[in-house]
Amino acid sequence: MRKSLIRAVAIAPLTLLLAAGCKKEVLAVLNTNSPDVVRVYATAASVEGVVLGLGSQFWSGFQGSSEGMQTQSKNIALETYGSVANFGMNTRNAIPRSAINNDRGNSVQTGNIRDFSTFSKVSRNATTAIQAIDRLIATAKAQGSTNAFGSPAQDARDRAFAFFINGASLGYLAMAYDSAAIVTPSVPSDVVPVLSFYPDVAVAGLALMDSAIAIATSANATVGTNGFPLPSTWFNGLALTQAQFVQFIKAHQARIRAGVARTPAERAAVSWTQVISDATAAAAYGDFVVTIGTGWPCTYDCSQMEVSAGWGEISPMYSFMADTSGAYKTWLSTAIMSRNSAILVVTPDTRWPAGATRLAQQTASTLPSTTRFLTNRAAGGDVSGDVWGTSFYDHTRWYALAKIAPIGQGPYTYIDAQEMTMLAAEGYIRTGNLASATTLINASRATAGLPAITTPASATATITGSFSATGCVPQVPNAAGTTAACGNILEAMKYEKRMETQHTGYMQWFVDSRGWGDLVENSPLQWPVPNGEMDARVHPFYNSDKSKVVGGGFAIATKGTYGF
Repeated sequence: MRKSLIRAVAIAPLTLLLAAGCKKEVLAVLNTNSPDVVRVYATAASVEGVVLGLGSQFWSGFQGSSEGMQTQSKNIALETYGSVANFGMNTRNAIPRSAINNDRGNSVQTGNIRDFSTFSKVSRNATTAIQAIDRLIATAKAQGSTNAFGSPAQDARDRAFAFFINGASLGYLAMAYDSAAIVTPSVPSDVVPVLSFYPDVAVAGLALMDSAIAIATSANATVGTNGFPLPSTWFNGLALTQAQFVQFIKAHQARIRAGVARTPAERAAVSWTQVISDATAAAAYGDFVVTIGTGWPCTYDCSQMEVSAGWGEISPMYSFMADTSGAYKTWLSTAIMSRNSAILVVTPDTRWPAGATRLAQQTASTLPSTTRFLTNRAAGGDVSGDVWGTSFYDHTRWYALAKIAPIGQGPYTYIDAQEMTMLAAEGYIRTGNLASATTLINASRATAGLPAITTPASATATITGSFSATGCVPQVPNAAGTTAACGNILEAMKYEKRMETQHTGYMQWFVDSRGWGDLVENSPLQWPVPNGEMDARVHPFYNSDKSKVVGGGFAIATKGTYGF
């Protein structure tokens, strides 16, 4: 556990000594500048007002600004590529890779601390709300009532939601940073916990979400009115029933259990049986779709990235595994600084524009589209940039949100059902159930027009199927990164997950790629605790190359699966 010095500051009540003749009296004066949590959270109405705002606060943690982990992580993992300096994009996608600079005044300081600050605050707000609800319930019982709000069901709904937000906030901190403070309902509001190592933060978050499930499924949750379904404004557009809320929590648990792993060794040690169970339950719901609008922004994914190709285009490195023309193989065989990024991806995958020429693909790139996530842009929109990042192609999954009125309003897939099914598929692969994994992978491939693969004899065997003469999808780079060929069942799963989860979720490609060992050599695996937080704790700050992972090594990617 990473410990930090806690400095306790005692604030004494302000007193005034007033003289009146020979008589002296002490007048106690309320210091309104010192927070009085009990007074602020004294009524049911004020407490529920806090609870109903927790979802939007949590959402703002990763979608409220382009300055943050969403943008930085996407560029590290080359889920997208930005050639401009804004939000640290060209800092994070540069090759050779460098450590995350955590010095005071560094160029990405605002983004480095944003998620840490927001999720830490939301976690604290949620715990304070839970503590207040419990005080209200205790007071109500002392007065002969059975509930704090309108009914036991309403009490259970509010407590379950606050426990969920508390746990999810800690889980997201654990996925992004090497350490964070674990704030739970057992921590008093005036106590600042020490910093704990990311595995411990994740465990605490998952336990809080277990509590949320227990509360949501308790006997009280169905007694009286104003219980479930969840008000649709609490997680905008998701009016979740009791059972659906549990599925929503399990989706986060599956995501965090797998996503917190920093290395292939950590990923292999994940409780995959539990992931399969949680992901399967969550996938049965379908896509969890949030309504973007007032208080529920989608800044980088659904807005800033659509400004021009320089703000977000398709990198050839991973996405071009779709190509069956041989162009990707040729691109890999050329020395990296001599590569020509102006190559055409010809693929049977219908998520890409069809055509054997750029003009044909441009014609096929009609917008908006609900099934095709990528477009071949008009030639006049091409921009210069690094050869590992630039291409003819743009992300257009959320084009309608960025370009079609009403701008910035509409549906956004927060958790794609295929994220869950591919997590289950990965679990089946890792536990030896290749037949079940194949079934899930083929269901995803079928929606994209790709032929089914046959169940392989082993997890390392090359996939086979009714592929065209030009080869299978995906075309997987060899360990030297100099050519490509059909991969194994794990690679088939990884390709599907990348295609289906692009620009959804939280740090999606990044957390998967580091766990799979697919990041570019020397990529940072996590963010250090931001310098502002370390200064406040009177601790020295450090850069990411001094940050540790489980096992004692430093948080730096080695040359991985594809030799990048």
